[in-house]
Formats: sequence, structure tokens, C-alpha cells
Amino acid sequence: MTVVFVHGNPETEAIWAPLTAVLGRDDVVLLSPPGFGAPLPDGFGATFLEYRDWLENALEQIDGPIDLVGHDWGGGHVVNAVMHRPELVRSWATDVIGLFDPDYVWHDMAQVWQTPGAGEDLIADMMGGGLEARTELMSSLGIPDDIAAAIAEHQNDDMGKAILALYRSAAQPAMADAGRSLENTAARPGLSLLATEDPYVGVNDNRRRAAERAGARTTVLDGLGHWWMVQDPQRGAAALTEFWESLA
Repeated sequence: MTVVFVHGNPETEAIWAPLTAVLGRDDVVLLSPPGFGAPLPDGFGATFLEYRDWLENALEQIDGPIDLVGHDWGGGHVVNAVMHRPELVRSWATDVIGLFDPDYVWHDMAQVWQTPGAGEDLIADMMGGGLEARTELMSSLGIPDDIAAAIAEHQNDDMGKAILALYRSAAQPAMADAGRSLENTAARPGLSLLATEDPYVGVNDNRRRAAERAGARTTVLDGLGHWWMVQDPQRGAAALTEFWESLA
């Protein structure tokens, strides 16, 4: 068995450190999407479909069975890959299933990134400061200082380019169109992690409705926000472990 974690934006694999420490497993693989702690390859356009293909190719190189877990855009890549190639995994889990609901509306910052000019200005502000300023920004979001510093170290021009391309490729109705295939994910057991205080991934009704369409069970992380894996890694690890044990 292999557990594969995929992080999102504007992060690196450091975001998983507290959770994987609690899990205490030796079969964990951390995948870094291009631009997010890994270089952007030549010719890689950083669209959400290119990230789907990247993840599928990465999973093909990993010994299975695979339990796949994604957070933020990593969770989007997970759903996209399982919709397209469910045979690559034993199970999947995501905290952003609501992105694929037809009524999902992108959050305010995403809409700025999707706007030419304004998006570039915001990225320049985020990525243009020094390491200390970037660390302070990550810390202000509730990420522990040591993890914030590890993430900030890899926030660079590649990440900025990837953010703009990814969000612009996913401007509505792109995600609603992708979500038309959501029922395909029911071919493998799925888990929707519903952090109740997460402001970025849609209202709870969006997430519950999308989970039902995907044939996924929902575990509520009451009182936790977008970065639940660092806010309460014990509760996150317990939710995942309970799900995986139920599959045996």
C-alpha cells in the first residue's frame, strides 16, 4: 500500500509535515505539482488539464495499491485524475470537492488572479518580497512559522506563473464543465474532508452535493479551516486512517 499526498497553492510539500508525522507510516509519497515546489518544465502550460495529466503520469510510476489524498488545488488534481483514470488508485480523498459543483463561485482572490493585469500585480506583491515577507504572509494565514518559512523559500517566479495559468484555465464555466464527469469517481471509494471554516472551496451545500454525486462519504472537520492538516493534524490523520481502514 502507498499513500500519496498532493498539495496545492501557494504551497510546497512542507504543508503535509505535521500530518504525516502523526500518521507514522513508511509508505508515504509526497508529490509536488510543477511550479509548486518543483520546477516548471519547458512547454508545460500549467492548465488544470495539464496538471491532471501530470498526476496520472506520476501515479503510473508508483507501486500500488494507491490511496490518493489532495489538498486545495492538489485536491482538484486528484478529482480530475480519478474522473479520468479511476483504475490508478484504490481510493481518493479531497478537501475541495465543491469546486466541481455547477454552482461553485471562485473566491475573491482567485477572481483577481483570473483578471489580466490585476492578477499580475497581486502575484508581484506575493512573490516579489523577500523571504521574511513571504514567510509572514504564510504565517498570517494560520500556518506554523517553520512550515511557513519552508513554503516561502520555494515561492518564486515559477510559482507565480503557475498560479496565473492554473486559475485562468479554471475560470468558470471550466470547472462546472469538468464536474459533469464527477460520477466517474464513484468507481473508487472516495472521501470528502469538509472543513467547516474553509472560505475558499464553496459553501457546505456545494461540497455535500458534489460528494453525493461522486459517491464519496463526507467527514466533517468541525471548526477547522483551509489548512486543517496543520491546524489539527491529529484529527486529519484520524479521519484519513478511519477511511482507509474501512476499505479493508
